[in-house]
Amino acid sequence: MSRAELPQDEQAGRAGHREHPDRPGLPGLHGRPEREAARGEPAPDRDRGLDGARRRPGPLWTLGLFRSELGVTFRRWRTLALLAVLAAVPLLVGIAVRIETGDGGSAGGGGGGGEGPPFIGQVTNNGLFLVFTALAATLPFFLPMAVGVVAGDSVAGEASAGTLRYLLVAPAGRTRLLLAKFTAILVFCLAATLTVAVSALATGALLFPLGEVTLLSGTTVSLADGMLRAVAIAVAVAVSLVGLAALGLFVSTLTNSGIAAMATTVGLLITVQILGAIPQLDAIHPYLFPHHWMSFADLLRDPVYWDDLLDNLRLQGLYAAVFGSAAWARFTARDITV
Repeated sequence: MSRAELPQDEQAGRAGHREHPDRPGLPGLHGRPEREAARGEPAPDRDRGLDGARRRPGPLWTLGLFRSELGVTFRRWRTLALLAVLAAVPLLVGIAVRIETGDGGSAGGGGGGGEGPPFIGQVTNNGLFLVFTALAATLPFFLPMAVGVVAGDSVAGEASAGTLRYLLVAPAGRTRLLLAKFTAILVFCLAATLTVAVSALATGALLFPLGEVTLLSGTTVSLADGMLRAVAIAVAVAVSLVGLAALGLFVSTLTNSGIAAMATTVGLLITVQILGAIPQLDAIHPYLFPHHWMSFADLLRDPVYWDDLLDNLRLQGLYAAVFGSAAWARFTARDITV
C-alpha cells in the first residue's frame, strides 16, 4: 500500500519512520509504540493528534488497506501458480473430450471406461457445457484446495514473514485488518471460480460449437440465457467456498507458520469430504460445508430449484459467522511477538 493511497493525515503520521521492504507503506519496528501495538495496545504517538484526541482511520485508509491486501494476495507467485493450474484444468478436459470424440466416440464413455464429470456428455454438442463440466470437476478438490492455501496463509504467512506486527502499527486496528484479509480471500474465491469459467468458455468456443442450451429439465433456452446461467453458476460456486475461507482464516490465526496453517486447512477439507462420503454418518452430512456444493446444477433447470441453493447459502453463512467470529476473538486477543 503506497503512501499515495492514504489520507494526508496518515501520511504525516508515518513521516520519519522507515518502511518495511516487503510491504511498502508499512513502518518499521523501532520502539515502544510498535511493541504496544503488537500486544493490541494503541500506539499513542500515532493514534492521537496534537490535541490529544484519538484519531480514527477514515474510509480512504480502510480502502487503502483492502487494496494492499488484494495486491499482496494476487502478487504472490503461489497465487498466480494456483490460478494457472485452475485455468489449465478446463483446457485439458476440453482437449481430452475433443480427442475422444474425434473418431466418433462419445464423451464420458467408451474407451475411458468411466462416466466422467457431470455434463461432460453434452460438451460435444455445446461448448458452453464445458463451463459446467469444469466447475463440477474442480469444485470437489482443486478450487477448495486453492482457497485453503490462500486462506491458511493470510495471517500465519504474515506472522512467519515478520510483517504482521508491522501491520498492527497502523491505526486501522485488528478488526479492520482481519476484515480486509477475509474480504481479500473472498475476492480470491470469486477470481478462482471465474478463472475456471472463463478458461472453460474460451476452450469450449474454440473446440466445440456454441448455440442454444438444453437444460436439465428439457427446456431449450437461448445462448444468451445460457451465458447468464453460467455466470450465476460461477457465483454460486464461489459462494460455496465461503465457509472454507472462514475456516482457513480461523486456522491461520492459531499459528505463526504459514505452511502449517495451509496444511491444516487442506487436511480439514479432505477429512470433511471423507466424512461426507461415509453413508453411516449421513446424520451429520447436512452440517458439513461441502454438502450442498453441487447444488449449482439446479440453476440449469426451468424453473430453478431454489431449495438446495438457499440451504447452501445458509450453511456457508453459518460457517462464515462461526469461524469468522472465532478468528476475530483469537486475533484480537492474541499477543503477537513475531
